Amino acid sequence: MIKYIIRRILQSIPTVFGVTLLSFLLIHMVPGSPVRILLGNHYTPLRAAELSKTLGLNKPLWEQYLIWLGNIVRGNFGFSYTYDKSVVSLMFQALPHTIVIVVVAVMLAHVFAVFLGSVQAYFENTKFDQIATVINYFFYSMPTFWLAVLLVIFFSIDLPWLPSGGIVNTQLSNPGFGDWISHLILPVGALFLVSVAGWARYMRSSMREALLQDYVRTARMKGAHEFRVIFVHALRNSILPLITLFGLSLPSLLSGALFVEEVFNYPGMGLLYWDAVNSRDYPIIMGITVFIGLVTVLGNLIADILYSLVDPRIQY
Repeated sequence: MIKYIIRRILQSIPTVFGVTLLSFLLIHMVPGSPVRILLGNHYTPLRAAELSKTLGLNKPLWEQYLIWLGNIVRGNFGFSYTYDKSVVSLMFQALPHTIVIVVVAVMLAHVFAVFLGSVQAYFENTKFDQIATVINYFFYSMPTFWLAVLLVIFFSIDLPWLPSGGIVNTQLSNPGFGDWISHLILPVGALFLVSVAGWARYMRSSMREALLQDYVRTARMKGAHEFRVIFVHALRNSILPLITLFGLSLPSLLSGALFVEEVFNYPGMGLLYWDAVNSRDYPIIMGITVFIGLVTVLGNLIADILYSLVDPRIQY
């Protein structure tokens, strides 16, 4: 297993390198310049030339990339143009907030998707299955940002039960744990609803096939309880596709968090990335892009490792 993990990490290096190269080129091809944004009303050609030289933007594109890549290898993600802080410090400030909403949404979505998909497969083609399928397709087809806006309108405006944004109530002198949880519900809910809708469909199809297998019929013939047949015998084999989705869903959840954090003004990586794009803050944009690329590789590696833990027949 250790040799396999090392081999996978080495194989992922060209992938991460390709992500950095493509992202660097695409970002610099987008119209607009951080120099004009930083100078604002004080923009003059002379000041623009001086600031471009200070930021290293006057050098050829290939030279900028090599300098940036060399710094990345040494763990230096550069300094933000707009915040005048290191990108690493800004990412570490925002990352815990994003991890909270993404991890909570993933855990809740997986548990609920496993249960809902299993029950749908067991009660296939019943009214419950049909209604659950319609609801799943509804949320699965819903863009994350639009769902987040609808949640704000319904739960924060029409029914003022939950706060519409932020991480705590800034008007309170000492916000408590309950206030923090209330600000967490809507961002997590937006990611949860979009994720569980798709995963439950995969789980339903996988469980449906597992319930038709010989080992399930054998367990029933031996008198095993239906709960044990579904959630012990069939579940362990039908959950493998969901493990694959877990690895592939991490980057999509992070990208979904970008829109969710923007809608709810939640101070995470997504909001930091959004502000960096608007201000053409290249170091932050590239730093978060590399981070998402590493998370994608790590997610696939975790999925492969979980395969062997769930199914001992899989060996590397």
